[in-house]
Formats: sequence, structure tokens, C-alpha cells
Amino acid sequence: MALDLIIRNARLASAAPDSPAVDIGIQNGRIVAVETNLKADGPAHDAAGGLVSAGLVESHFHLDKAMIVDRVPLQPNRMVRDHMERTASIKHTFTPEDIYARASATLEQCLLHGVTHMRTQVEVDPNVGLLGFEAIEQLRKDYAWAIDIQPCVFLQEGWTGVAGADENLVGCVKRGAPVIGGGIRYDKDGPAQIRRVFELAQEHDIDVDFHLDGGYDVNELDYPQVCEITDKIGWQGRVAFGHGSKFSCMPVKQQAAVGKRLGQSGVSLAVLPATDLFNAGRHMEHTVMRGVTDANTLIENGANCAISTNNVLNPFTPFGDCSLTRIANLYANVVQRDGPKDLGVCFEMITDRAAKLMRIADYGIAAGKAADLVVWGETRPSDVIAKCALPLAGFKRGRRIFLRELPALQRPS
Repeated sequence: MALDLIIRNARLASAAPDSPAVDIGIQNGRIVAVETNLKADGPAHDAAGGLVSAGLVESHFHLDKAMIVDRVPLQPNRMVRDHMERTASIKHTFTPEDIYARASATLEQCLLHGVTHMRTQVEVDPNVGLLGFEAIEQLRKDYAWAIDIQPCVFLQEGWTGVAGADENLVGCVKRGAPVIGGGIRYDKDGPAQIRRVFELAQEHDIDVDFHLDGGYDVNELDYPQVCEITDKIGWQGRVAFGHGSKFSCMPVKQQAAVGKRLGQSGVSLAVLPATDLFNAGRHMEHTVMRGVTDANTLIENGANCAISTNNVLNPFTPFGDCSLTRIANLYANVVQRDGPKDLGVCFEMITDRAAKLMRIADYGIAAGKAADLVVWGETRPSDVIAKCALPLAGFKRGRRIFLRELPALQRPS
């Protein structure tokens, strides 16, 4: 049997520690065999006993406003929370070429860190119009050889009473946007925005992804309304939201109840540790809250959760190298999770669980699935997280898209 590619000596995340390595056979961009000592010919990539996983998944990202931190006004002091205002102040300077250049540079760094699927949030507020949506649509087509991109259109700065806001969302959805969302905390009528998002989702048969329950006031929560509408219209499995920082301010028993409710309604949460950690507790001078929800607790109680980068080099998160394993490691540090079991769940949150959030049907390592694969130098998923490991090679539909040579010491002769 002749194949297009064989990845040999691979260790799978699901394999027992003492199980033998397997070979992964690929033909026409899809996995056709996963077995030991695969009897087949064709070009081979030797994983050398290292972990091979499905490609990483960025389930909540902002390509359109990446890499603008050097263009916005500086923050006057730590206790001011004006990230949205500083971002909004320069949106009028965005052009299609500018957005595309920043987004493509960011995306290429994501690719080199093993990302093969991404849901990117796209702002279509009247002060930027559809420029971001059009730039991301072009990017989606131009980089289809390396990554599948799902744009989620939303309004960051408010919907209710904002002239032209609703028209922008409807225009994008009619042009094929597969996901619609909203920035609830910045709307003067958040519940009305939630209802309108679901109304458009039903009308156009698309998925929903909110920015929800950021902050720390646990007496005002929006996720119950989202769950109620999800149940009412039968949108289970098609609804997600990012942040959920308020859950980190709850006792564990209340967190468990949140996890149970999210699981019952099929609503997923993307935890965004870099952004939430940077923004949390700005009203506090000392003993500052962390603001990062322990998604492991929610998962233990039935929810599906993911970990994602969110922002790179903008006022909301003025850091980032597009390494999703670094973000997962940051998360584990903040919520104080360690060991093979808990860190294994962290790895799930940047692979299988994130894929579930995005409803990626052909994800995983099994015959018939798309050959979107990443090769690691570690043998266990938990070690990938613990060491902020860099992937050694990545494949999209069986075609190698990057190869990394690790640095080597030059010892004296």
C-alpha cells in the first residue's frame, strides 16, 4: 500500500504509558490508518516516540485588533480600566490593508505554534464598519492551506440604540458569517442584546459565542439567561462564551453549580487567562484577585471548557507570542493545577474540548479524520503544558506546514 505520508513512532494522548508507538497513515489529506508497524510505503516523518496530537485549537481570538499596543494611548496607572476606550480611540485609523497585515503576522505565529483551527472574534461596530470582517474573510481564504478560521461577528462597544450597529451584524450574517456574538457588559441593555443575538442565530441557523460574565460582581450574572434561551430554542452544543471571570469570585460549591448548569444546557466556556489576569482586580490596591476561573472545576461538574489566547499585543493584553501552550501553562499556574491528570485536562482544553466548542466534526486522530496533526518532543500531554513545549512539526490535511529545530548547546571540543 502506497500512502501520501506516514508519521511513524507516534505516541497518542489517549495511549497508556507502556503502550507501543503507532504509525499514522495519511492519504488525500485524511487519516486512513492508525496502527503499530503499519505496512505501507510513502514519505515518512519520524516522531521518534514523541506525542502526536490533533492540531491545537484557538477557540477565542481577536485577529482584527492584534498588534496595536504601540499605537494606543498609554495607560495612566494600574488602577484605571480603560482598555476598550483606548482601543476604540484608534479604530478610525484602521484600513483593510492594516488589519490584514497585523492579522496575518499574528496568524503566522499561531501556525508556528501548532494551531490548525481558530475562531476569531470580529468587531463590526459602526466606528470600524465591516473592514475587519472583510479583511478576515480574505485572510480565511488566503490561509486555508494551513488553518480553518471561523469568524464570529459581534459588537464590542454596544448595540442598543447605536445607529447602524444592528445593520452591520445582519449584513455580515447574510454574507455568510458562521457565528454571531456580543459584548454584553458594554451594552446599556445586555439582556436585550442576548435576545437579539439568539434571534439572528435562529433566523440564519448559525452558532452563538458571547463575551460574558467578565468582572467580579457575582450578583449580576448573564449566563443563566443564555442557558435558558439555549434550552428554549434547542441550541445545545451551539453556544459558547468567553471570560466567565465572575465565576472565579464564587465559592467552589457555586462554581460546581455553574458547571452543572452549563453542562445541562450544552453551553461551553472559553477561559482567557492572559486577558483576565491582566484586567482583574484593578479596583484593588492589594491582595488583588486573579480573575481566572478554574475551568477544571467546571469540567468536573459537567461543563465543556476551553483555554484560549484572546488578545495579542493590544490594550486588553499587551503581551503575547501566540503560544497556546504558554497560555495553558499560565492558566495552570494561576488556578494552581498540576500533575498528569489536571494538566492532561488542560491539554484537552486546547485540543479536543476546544474542537467540541467549535463543533469541528472531523477533528481527532482516527481513520477518516482530517490529517491536522502536531508532533511534540514530549511523550505526555501533561508535560507539554508543564514545560510550555514548542511543537516540532505541524501538518494540515497531511501537508507539512512547519518544522522546528530546537536549539542545541555548542559544547567545547
